[in-house]
Order: sequence, then C-alpha cells, then structure tokens
Amino acid sequence: MKMDQKGTATLLELAAKSLLSNEPAAIHALEELPRDLFVPLFGAAFLGGHTKVLKELVRVWPFRCLHIGTLIREESYYEILEAMIDGLQILPAQNSSPRRPRLRILDLRQDHDCRTTCSEIRTTSLFCSQSCVYSQHSIFKIREVQHNVRCLGIIHSESETQSSWEPMELLVDLSISSTLRKNQFLSFLLSKVEKSFGSLHVCCRSLQIDNMSSDKSILQVLDMGCTDHLEVDQADLSEVTTLLSQMIHLTSLSLSNIPFHSCKGRNFRNFLAWLGHLDDLKELSLSFFYLKNQLQKLLRVLPPDLDTLYLSYCGLSNRDVTALSQSPQATHLTLLNLSNNQIFSEVYGPFQTLLENVSGTLQHLEVNNCRITDSALSAVLPALSHCSHLRVLSLTHNPITMPVLMSLLQQLTSLMELKHVIYPVPVHCYEEGVFQSRLDRQKLAEVQAQLKVMLLAVQRDDMNWTASHE
Repeated sequence: MKMDQKGTATLLELAAKSLLSNEPAAIHALEELPRDLFVPLFGAAFLGGHTKVLKELVRVWPFRCLHIGTLIREESYYEILEAMIDGLQILPAQNSSPRRPRLRILDLRQDHDCRTTCSEIRTTSLFCSQSCVYSQHSIFKIREVQHNVRCLGIIHSESETQSSWEPMELLVDLSISSTLRKNQFLSFLLSKVEKSFGSLHVCCRSLQIDNMSSDKSILQVLDMGCTDHLEVDQADLSEVTTLLSQMIHLTSLSLSNIPFHSCKGRNFRNFLAWLGHLDDLKELSLSFFYLKNQLQKLLRVLPPDLDTLYLSYCGLSNRDVTALSQSPQATHLTLLNLSNNQIFSEVYGPFQTLLENVSGTLQHLEVNNCRITDSALSAVLPALSHCSHLRVLSLTHNPITMPVLMSLLQQLTSLMELKHVIYPVPVHCYEEGVFQSRLDRQKLAEVQAQLKVMLLAVQRDDMNWTASHE
C-alpha cells in the first residue's frame, strides 16, 4: 500500500528533525544519507539555525542546485548564509569527501516561486531554472568554453588545470550599507570569491546601495551585467551613471535622495545617455530627484513599454504632467505614483488628459499630498471612473470635503476591479476645519460608518475604503 505524498513528506520531516537533535551524528550520517532526505533535512536545518549541519549539507549536496526559496529566518540570518557559502567545494583539493558533490548553483535569494532544488533533466548540460544567462562568467558560458576546448583538442597544462576546477555560481541579493553585520558578510563573501581563483561566479540580481560612501569593495567582484534590479539611496548622479554604464539588462531602477545640484547640466545629460541604453527597463522609481520641467527629457530615453513610474517629491510641474500625458509610456503604465508634487496648484487639465490616456492599462494610482481640491477632483472624476482596470487608488492628504468624497465613492463603485481605496480625511474632521490640524476621531468614525453603509447599499462590500489616518 502506497502512502500519499503529504504523508510521506510528513514522515521525512519528522525524520529530519529527529536527526538534527544530535548534530555530530547528523553530520556523520550525511555521507550515507538517502537523496530523498536531503531536502527536508535542509529545510529543518535552515529553520532551526543549524549552521554546522548546513555547511556540511552544502559540501555533499547530491543535486545540481540548491535554493533557499520560501525559507525565511530573521534570526542569525547572515550566519546561516555564511555557513552555506563556506560549504561550497570549489577546487578539487578542497573536497576530501568520498561522496562527490554535484552542487553547482547555490541560490541565497528568497523566492516564493522557487523550490529547494530543480527537477533534473537527463542532458549533458547543467539545468537550473534560475541560473545566470547573461554574464560571460556564468556557469553555462564556462561549460560551453570547456566543451569547445575538448572538441577542438586544444589541451595544454593551463587549460587542463582550469578545466579540472568545478565552476560554481552563487545567486545572491546584496545590500551595501554602513551596518556592521552587513559589512562583515560582504567581507566574508569577497574573501570566498578571491580564494576561488575565478571559479566562483557571483550573480547579483538585486543590488541595494544605501549610501555610496560605504565600503564598495564588493563591487569589484560583481558582474553588473547580471543585475536586473538596482536601488541607490544618497548618491551623486555621476556615481549612479558609472553603475548604469556597466548594466545592460536592468529591469528595475530606484533612485532616492539624489542631491539637487547633480540633477542638472552635464551630470543629468550623461545620466540620460546611459539610461537610454536600458531597453529592458520596466520599472523606474525616483524620489527626491529634482525633475521640474525636465520630465520630457527623461521620458524621451525611456522604453515606451515602461509599466511602472514612481515620481514622488520630484518637484513636478503642470508642464511635466502634460509631457507625461503625451508620452508613449502613458498608454502602457500599470502603476503610477505622482505623490508629493504640487501638480494641482494651478490647473488640472493636464492630469485629466493623463487619466484619459492611461485608462486602458492603469491598475495602481497614487496622488497623495498633491493639493487636490474639491473642484479639481470633481473635474477629473469622469476620467478617473473610466480607468476600468484600476485596483488600488490612494488620495491621502488632500483637502477634500465630505460631499465630494461621497461623490467619489458613488462614481468609483462601478469599477469592479477596484478593491482598495485609501481616501483623504475630509477637512471637517480636523479641528475648526483646518486641514491637517488636530484630528477629531469621533467625526472620522462617523465618516467611516457612512461610507460603509453606502458600499453595502450598492453591494460593493468587496471594496476596502481606508482613511489615511487608520
């Protein structure tokens, strides 16, 4: 009688936990451990923080790839990562185990769509769904070169020695900051790479730099061609441009707190020139990045199918909103954030045109703290109600009265995909009707109750309306 898969998995998990109760015995047993027990043992060891066992597991891992995947552990997180990296057997001399390790790709990124190990296909080449495909130093490229060398019969002492080394790939998301523990981890990683003599390829998919003044020595061993997500905070625009000049497959770029003086002149032109090379870019986020009357120049170099544009605290003018409404990107955007720009201080016609042009694709819209008044919201409401794919709308910290808020709800209940609305607290809920002064919680509670009744009346209890102060 066969057990079902769930029952079998439970028994394997129990066996793994039992084995980990005695770490020395668990490590000794790895040489003879059945393959089926490695994955549940790895999960239990990771969640339990058994760093010594994790190091040995990596050393004798019987599969070609190992992914953290869905496993999450905040406590002693970097100790766990260091133990796994330390277990990598890169050079033949390092491996004294009678059980030859098959591990070639170690993935330390948390990915909810990734299993612990990929299913193996019987081919002569390595298979892994997450392996690097861009870098010339990737494991696939190295394997290809080694194969060509063998086929052409070009074998000499140096190539023979290097081909005996086992190329390995380390997938990792890195954060460079001034925190001591992160710097210790980066130093450990740098040391491991240097000791590999080129056999270990570090593939950094997501790179976050919190402060460009931090120690950036790790950048020397990273191939920027692997990076698809870059996030930089507090840096001169020229430093950002230097990074972009090395990146060709970037899909997401986030910049914040870029000094005002570096967002103009030659610095800005050089930045735009390299930004124009990023044909795969889908997401652009700029915050505290001065763009007043310059958005048209930026849009001109961006891919027309860009789908995410985040422009908060960018000093945007109505001229910039007009440029955005007339851009090719306007008909492709799914997420748009124009918060903290005073784009409604003069006229609202450009924003109304923008809504009309993005109505076919827009799913997420944020215009918080943009000085949207009753008259402005009433004017753009017809265009907003035609955004049929809208799912999230945020309008917080705008001076709106209760009658206009009620009109907003009545107009938006026809948008069946709209599930989340974060609305501004009506001005009458502030003491003496002064916008953003001390809040009267009782009046706000009455507003919430009235909106709830209105939603029930039109059978839209699936819509979640939340006040900005909740």
